[in-house]
Formats: sequence, structure tokens, C-alpha cells
Amino acid sequence: MKPGMSLMKHYLQFKDLRAEEYAYLFERTAVIKKRFKNYEKYQPLVDRTLAMIFEKASTRTRVSFEAGMYQMGGSVVHLTTGDSQLGRAEPIEDSARVISRMVDIVMIRTFEQTKLERFAAHSRVPVINGLTNEYHPCQILADIFTFIEQRGSIQGKTVAWVGDGNNMANTWLQAADILGFTLHVSTPSGYELDPKVAGVADPACLKSFKSPIAACEGAHLVTTDVWTSMGYEAENEVRMKAFADWCVDARMMAAAQSDALFMHCLPAHRGEEVEAEVIDGPQSVVWDEAENRMHVQKALMEYLLLGRIG
Repeated sequence: MKPGMSLMKHYLQFKDLRAEEYAYLFERTAVIKKRFKNYEKYQPLVDRTLAMIFEKASTRTRVSFEAGMYQMGGSVVHLTTGDSQLGRAEPIEDSARVISRMVDIVMIRTFEQTKLERFAAHSRVPVINGLTNEYHPCQILADIFTFIEQRGSIQGKTVAWVGDGNNMANTWLQAADILGFTLHVSTPSGYELDPKVAGVADPACLKSFKSPIAACEGAHLVTTDVWTSMGYEAENEVRMKAFADWCVDARMMAAAQSDALFMHCLPAHRGEEVEAEVIDGPQSVVWDEAENRMHVQKALMEYLLLGRIG
């Protein structure tokens, strides 16, 4: 930890920050995004280096973190599985001790959450979860900022999750608990969300539905993800059959509020988890959502490295 820094924080899951910290981060994101749109140079992270470690490949995570760090004046070291096999070439703990002596902040996109936690426990610098099997906090950060930008506060609203009870669903549940909204979830049998993984304080923020249309009723936001996440490809055929009725279509959107938004973390498979008319339709904000990954991550890195500004 560098001199002058307050107590170091990691961002390993959504519940690592409090509601008032999220309020601050969303304010900072709006400021940082406005500067970007106005071509105003803003480089508070000059001389800071981000190490990105990818055990799971990604387009959006790489581009959003790399472009974002460069825009903030910092530099980036990009490591893939070929360059750095966490826990194979050497123990994760040793990799953390070495890498964190050479850089200022680390983003890891990997499989088990425990790998990320072991790395963070031995890191001298903040560690960010770029995605694990259990959680995807940076994506939900972007999704909620996008909702606020489009519709105002998410507090008291209803978000419908249609599809797999995966890392995105777990993270939405943590967000509902912390930020005070309700999550409606509909998954096929056998693919349910496990509230114990999210570890929420208030179980009342979750309502489960057998019918996806029922889950969408009255929702302010309808969101989904691919049926087969990275690392589960062997189950693809079985999942295609199980999820057949969980494709977000015009009927589901019609059951939601008339001004409901549609989100998807991408990449999307039109005709599988979402119909083309929905993702390419007027209620979809998926492109703003994708861009906002970069802006929220810039605000997050600024906060983890510099603390509150002003």
C-alpha cells in the first residue's frame, strides 16, 4: 500500500461496498463519463499500473478496463492463461505476492471465487473481480448505473431476472439487498438461484417464479444472460432444452411496466435467451450498458486507488 492511501479495499463481490459508497461511485461515474464525452482530459492515475489476469477470455472486460485505465493516465499489463497460470506454475499466493509488488491494482477474471480470494489475501494492492463462476460485480455496477442514467433511482423498483441462476443472478441479488430493490427470478427447474451463495441479509428482496412471464409482471427492468456460461459448454445441449421457455420475448416485455428497460451483459444469442425484436428494440439499452462498464470501472479504480475525490 502506497503512503497516503487509506485502508486498502478489494472489490471481490458486490457486497464488498456499502450503499453510500455506491451512491458516491455512481456520482463519480456520471462526472467521469461526462468528461469523456466532452473530450476533457482527466488523468488522475498517471504512473499507476493495472495488471489484468485472464483465465477466462473476454472482449468487453478487456477493452473496458484497458481503455479506461489508459484514459485515466495509467498503464496496463495484460496476462492471459498462457502467460500466467494461477496456481499451476506457482501457488496463487506467490503470484499475488510478486505481481502486487510491481503494479498498483489487479483485475482478475477467473473460474472459482476462492482463487480470487486467495490472490487478494496475499496482495499488497487492491484486487477487482472481473468475473468468477459465482459473481460478476463490475457488470451489475454498470447495469445499475445505466438504470439510474435512464430512469433515476433503482430503490424500490423491481428487476426481473429470466434464465440461469448464475453469477449474474447472484450479484443482482446482492445488489437488491444493498440498494433496496426487489429481484424477481424465474429459472428452469434445476438451475435455480442459491440465496446462500449471495449471502443476503434480507431474504424479502428475492421473489421466485416458475413462470418467466409472471416474474416480468410489473418489472421496471427485465434482464437475462446466455443459457450456457463460459466453463459450462459440455452442458449446452441439455441446457438448450431446459431453457426453451425462458427466451425473453415481446410477451414478457409487455407484462413488465410500459417503460421497462431490457438489459443483457453480452455476448447475446438472438433467438435463444432473447428475441432479436427485444434486444434490438426501443426498450433495449444494451449498448449504453456495455459502454458504461468502462465508466463505472474507471470510477471504481479511482476510488480503490485514491479514495474519495473532493
